[in-house]
Amino acid sequence: MNRGAVAEINLSAIAYNLQSVRKIVKNRPVIAVVKADAYGHGAVEVSKKLFEEKVSFLAVAFTGEAIELREAGIKSPIIVLFDTGYIKEFFDFKLIPVIYNVDTASSLSAEAKKKNIIIKVHVKIDTGMGRLGLSGNHIVNDLIKISEMEGIELAGLLSHFSEADLSDRSYAVLQLKRFNKIRETISKILKRKIFSHIANSAAVLTFEDAHLDAVRPGLMLYGYSPINQKSEVFPPTELRTTSPELINLMPAMKVKTKILCIRNVPSGTPISYGRTFITKRPSRIGVLPLGYADGYSRFFSNNAEVLVEGRRVPVVGRICMDLTMIDLTDVKGVKENDEIVIMGKQGDESITAQELAYKANTIPYEILTSLGNKSKRIYVETH
Repeated sequence: MNRGAVAEINLSAIAYNLQSVRKIVKNRPVIAVVKADAYGHGAVEVSKKLFEEKVSFLAVAFTGEAIELREAGIKSPIIVLFDTGYIKEFFDFKLIPVIYNVDTASSLSAEAKKKNIIIKVHVKIDTGMGRLGLSGNHIVNDLIKISEMEGIELAGLLSHFSEADLSDRSYAVLQLKRFNKIRETISKILKRKIFSHIANSAAVLTFEDAHLDAVRPGLMLYGYSPINQKSEVFPPTELRTTSPELINLMPAMKVKTKILCIRNVPSGTPISYGRTFITKRPSRIGVLPLGYADGYSRFFSNNAEVLVEGRRVPVVGRICMDLTMIDLTDVKGVKENDEIVIMGKQGDESITAQELAYKANTIPYEILTSLGNKSKRIYVETH
């Protein structure tokens, strides 16, 4: 038996979620965020599907991620959101750099002049995230300098909301106001409109004014909303958006494993490290071949459920590095090697990344990347 879990990725769900985005934003261009191995879903396969669906751009964090996509034959325009350390790679692999200082623009200009070509760049504006981007009172002057450099085409402007779930709209409104002022000023000076984008998944869903010239969804594409992501009442996948219609998102990842062993133990038996769970009755304890080394957090110790035969059963005892224990006492007919669902649907029951995130005091992004990147992935297309 292999260790860990299998992540079943439904590419049809990703295509469906993309269509949901397009419906909300009235067919504006979509910049699909596939960084961090497509949030644990596998960047190559996901990007191939998005390319089939004619997505306008892909976005990654670093050039290494973009090169992997190019070497897999993906021809979509690729925006590199953070990495400016390897200037030559932007030219060699036809990538679109996001730059956030004049020095990087100068380096790109020098390389472009050597090659006698023009490279398109997007420039990041820090409107309040405090992470990367042009900032201060000289933003417009810096943009003018960049636009005047030989071999450089100022093709886009972007910024990023500091609250992924937009739970406090007031600060997002301020950020958008700052961004709009800059883009309107530079457009007047350059006498042309600059392609601009700022909307993450939350803004796609709830902030129509931020849709601008394109949107940049990530989490939405994988079937989850960032809205109320840590709410004690888990939000449904049906979401009221700026449209009066309901948008239904389809989670694309199902994580499953098999029962390694079933043990019949008497009442009073301690289970796992620290004896944090002691059976109160004769019990059937199932042992699963995954643990925190496989992305299944120790926070789930005595604090999560899995699906067996379409029923919820509790995780008992501390999660180990390689093993997890579950209480099978109330489920009849379960055998070793039977399938267990860690996240996803089985029968009429389902466990979502949002539920697991709440139990682990984190966010769905971390659950998806942790389980997806540590599991063996298989791909299906089912509606």
